[in-house]
Formats: sequence, structure tokens, C-alpha cells
Amino acid sequence: MSNEVAVRQESGGIPALAMNERELMTVLEGSLYPGAAPESIKMVIGYCKASGLDPMQKPVHIVPVWDGKAQRMRDVIMPGVGLYRTQAARSGNYAGVSEPEFGPDVQENVGGIVITYPAWCKVVVRRTMASGMVAEFAATERWKENYAVKGGKEKSIAPNAMWTKRPYGQIAKCAEAQALRKAFPEAGSAPTADEMEGKSINDSAIEGTVVARVEQSRAELPPYDAHQFDANFPKWCDLIAKGKKTADDIIALIGTKVGLTDAQKNAIRDFEKNPDESDVPGDDFVPPHEQECAQ
Repeated sequence: MSNEVAVRQESGGIPALAMNERELMTVLEGSLYPGAAPESIKMVIGYCKASGLDPMQKPVHIVPVWDGKAQRMRDVIMPGVGLYRTQAARSGNYAGVSEPEFGPDVQENVGGIVITYPAWCKVVVRRTMASGMVAEFAATERWKENYAVKGGKEKSIAPNAMWTKRPYGQIAKCAEAQALRKAFPEAGSAPTADEMEGKSINDSAIEGTVVARVEQSRAELPPYDAHQFDANFPKWCDLIAKGKKTADDIIALIGTKVGLTDAQKNAIRDFEKNPDESDVPGDDFVPPHEQECAQ
């Protein structure tokens, strides 16, 4: 049922608990995401539904970032490194990960805080290829290029509390996430919460990255069936035309759940690039890819 969320045990995927969304909201607010806004937790639930994830496993994090255009903080939903580990393990091709290798220690005054940090960290993820060969995918990340600053509009360059307390652990997670993305690109390309923490939504680090945004309108995508693209395409165009969703929002939420062909993705993006503002498509709207087939 649409108003219920099935929470499954990780072992064997056996249904362990079913609760409605209000009950799940209460649990998530009180335990996994204390202090988070209800709208942000709803976005977590929506993200998990679309991706087939168990929200009780906390596969994603709510990350506050500074939105330079809106001049305010905005919550975005980002995966955790644990999600990439889980997806790699489920592939059946995960062959392990190395212990993190750290570069020389650097002691420096960074934004008024004297901190000792590793210059870089290297992690190697191993994947068993179709041929049976075990390939290694290495990632080296530099602390100064990744550390999270104290957030907000003040533009501080000082590391935040977590990166001050755990300079080695935090950069190790960033290096491992990068190595996992290189070894298992099918698992996703979005940066993790650790990589995004303290950054601006306008930073080049996240340009082109699909992030789950908390929209004031909280517009819901129409129900989707894999065989009903043409029926739902006008509704998606309506959301795009009204500024409630972007093409990438729809492709991420729908494509992750059931998959979209390249032609279908291009049809959604083409409408966003060239919308007919005087005539928002209705139920009789013919999608671009279908128009081409009819010619």
C-alpha cells in the first residue's frame, strides 16, 4: 500500500516490520535523524522508496549545505559510504578493500585552528572481473581538498568539529568512497555525505550532481508503471514547467526505481530545454520520441 513502508531485515531480505509513514517518521525523527526537519525526513523516505533501500539502515544522510543563490542553508540527501559498501558487496564481485595508506603528517593553522592532518590518503578497492581476474581500483584524496569547513554564509576556512577531531578517519572515508565509485560505477556517482559536508550547493564539486532537494511545494511524482511512460510524460512535463521538479530530479527518482531508456531520458531533458511556456502539456500531449516514430 502507498501509505505503508516495509522495513526489511538485511539478512535474507525477510520482512521484519511494516509501519505506515507517520510511524516511520516518528522512529526516524527520534533515533536516526534527531533534530532534522520533517520535510527532510520525508525526502529520506522518498529517496529510499525510489532506490529500494531500507531507511532503518540509514543508507543516506541529511546534509545541510549553503545555497549561495537563495542565501540560506538547504538540506540535501546524500548517500553514506556504507551504502556504497553494501552495493559493492551485493554485486557478488567485491574482493575487499585495503587499509588506508596515509601521507606525511602536516601541522598547520587552518582558519585559526591548529590541526595535524595527513597530506593525503590512498585506498584500494578490489573487484573480481568477468574473466576471473581481480582488478584493483585506487583512489588518492588530499585532506586540504576534502575537509569540511564550518558551514553557513560566513565562509569560514576552519575545519568543522568532526574533521578537527577525526582528520584521518574522515579523509579515509572520502578516499574509500572514491575507490568504490571507480570499482563499481553502476552503484552510483553521487558524492557521499562526508565529501559534501560543509560545502556550498554552488561548489564545482557538486555541479551536475543530482541531489534530492527539499522543495517547499513537496510536489509528488505521479505513480509510475514501467509500461506507462507516455501516460506519465505529460505529468512530468507539467511539474517541470511549473518549476516544481527538474528533469534530473525525475530521471533520478523514476530511473533508479524502474529504469528509463536513453530515448525516454532525452525526451524529458528535451522538454526542460525547450518548454512551450504558453501551453503546458495535457493528457493528450504526444511525447517527442513518439512524434519522431510517427513521422
